Amino acid sequence: MVASEHAVEHVADPAGRPERLAVTKALTAVNPDHPELVAAREAGLPIEAWQQLVADAAATSGQRLIAVAGTHGKSTTAGWLVDLMVRADRDPSAFVGALLDPSLTGSGPSTARWGRGDSFIVEADEYAGNFDPYQPTVAVLLNAEWDHPDVFADEDAVFDAFEAWLRRAPGAALIVNIGDRGIASILERLRPHAGDVVGFKIEDDRPQDVWYISARLEIVNGGTTLLVAGAEQDHREQRFDVGLAGPANAANAMAVLAAGRYLGVDDERIRESLAEYAGVGRRMEIKGDVGGIVVIDDYGHHPTAIARTLEAVRLRYQGRRVWAVYEPLTFHRTALMLGKFAEVLAMADEVAIADIWAGRDPDTTLTSAGELARAVHSAGGPAAVAAGSVEATADYLAEHVQRGDVVLVMGGGRSHVIASRLVDRLAARHEDAPLSERRPGDPS
Repeated sequence: MVASEHAVEHVADPAGRPERLAVTKALTAVNPDHPELVAAREAGLPIEAWQQLVADAAATSGQRLIAVAGTHGKSTTAGWLVDLMVRADRDPSAFVGALLDPSLTGSGPSTARWGRGDSFIVEADEYAGNFDPYQPTVAVLLNAEWDHPDVFADEDAVFDAFEAWLRRAPGAALIVNIGDRGIASILERLRPHAGDVVGFKIEDDRPQDVWYISARLEIVNGGTTLLVAGAEQDHREQRFDVGLAGPANAANAMAVLAAGRYLGVDDERIRESLAEYAGVGRRMEIKGDVGGIVVIDDYGHHPTAIARTLEAVRLRYQGRRVWAVYEPLTFHRTALMLGKFAEVLAMADEVAIADIWAGRDPDTTLTSAGELARAVHSAGGPAAVAAGSVEATADYLAEHVQRGDVVLVMGGGRSHVIASRLVDRLAARHEDAPLSERRPGDPS
């Protein structure tokens, strides 16, 4: 049964009371006195992280747990591994933090897949130890840097969390991006490691005691190709075209290639997946192309993620004016990283900042959307505008974007409303335009 609203009766009624209550830490941290949580405690009902439920499901299924972790790219890469294993007829189970394509779930868009193969793929999120319940057989480590300032005091605290998690799975195989400074630091902390270690990196020297896969990155006209080095006795490079744009997705593709080879998937299936995988929901998701204006929705809410996404958009839509539209995620994060946010947003041609989404952050006095907009301009960017709510921001954009523009909407709160509302406004405006103002190929 699926209930669309919270109700105390879900846990207070003895006749329908569940055995366990799995919740997100975002709720227990922000609202520990939520009526359902209070009712559960009064009834003696165990309250646990939902990740524990997923970990238990993987353990009872007998499938090996493949955990994809990293500050950035874990949803995309976990979904990519699902795509690869499905193409290889390995029928995996999965739980990913973004919507998978219906072709992978066998039904509608979903974050989960239940399969009968030998693997269970999960996205392992470091926030507040969310990944702690997972004891992986294979861990794919993409990158690591300071994020979530509400739970990690500094970068070392992030690395400590990764190290502690992986030490609880001492025999796990590690598929690691040794080109990332944070992952290299975590790997060094874990030495010696009892399990296999497979390193991957885009172009560099071979490290000690690591099975290593390297590649050169080739980007031509916005298209990305990995030129993967052959075995030591074979210096011929193998070409793998990557369907998702940008160097960050090339690194994600390398993770999929390295993990796929380790898991015994043949190169032809890997080549097919790398070229054809369309991504997961809210990761550079094209919401519409109306009247020559492209609207893209993305979950990016960290300076590094924003920079990488802007870079990918520039490569895919060369020569076009790019809007960076950002709904900041929490006042605390925005205040602590204000300068970094301003620097990366200044890379865009036009910038609009929506009101900050407070989320679990109770202090709304630390900074403001207007302060970030001013910081963007001070960092050498355009005169950014703080347009107000997500609805007001969409309405502002509808009046100011022009044919040929690419509008990249980013954020982790309600920013998706901006993208959807903007597409609707543009479509309505386009329908009202005289036929003489429409171009060949425009929707009619």
